[in-house]
Amino acid sequence: MASPSIIPNDRLDKDFYIVLEGFRDGAAFRETDEGIDHSTLINDLLTGQYERVLRVIAFNPVEGWSCDASEDIARELEHRIAAGGLEFSPALKDFSSAARSAFSWHFRCGTTVVAKPVAVSGGPA
Repeated sequence: MASPSIIPNDRLDKDFYIVLEGFRDGAAFRETDEGIDHSTLINDLLTGQYERVLRVIAFNPVEGWSCDASEDIARELEHRIAAGGLEFSPALKDFSSAARSAFSWHFRCGTTVVAKPVAVSGGPA
């Protein structure tokens, strides 16, 4: 018989976002707290809280899914920047470009997925 979790399920039944960021010594997932939801992450990205975003991973432990949310986040950033008359920082422009060109996933987070790699210059098709 499985032991009950010491973490109440209501704290786990939501979407979490973690950011893979590039640093001088390599990439690492940035330390975060459980309050980072979609809206908070977008605001943090727009206000420069992250310097070199490589990927954004979303997951929901109760629903049992995880996915690379980079393309969805890039689209939302582009939408907010255009709607607000803001300028893309060089770091966000690099992230958005990479997130939208490296892979074509053909899904939205939280659904059954099949990744379909797309040819990238210098990479496998």
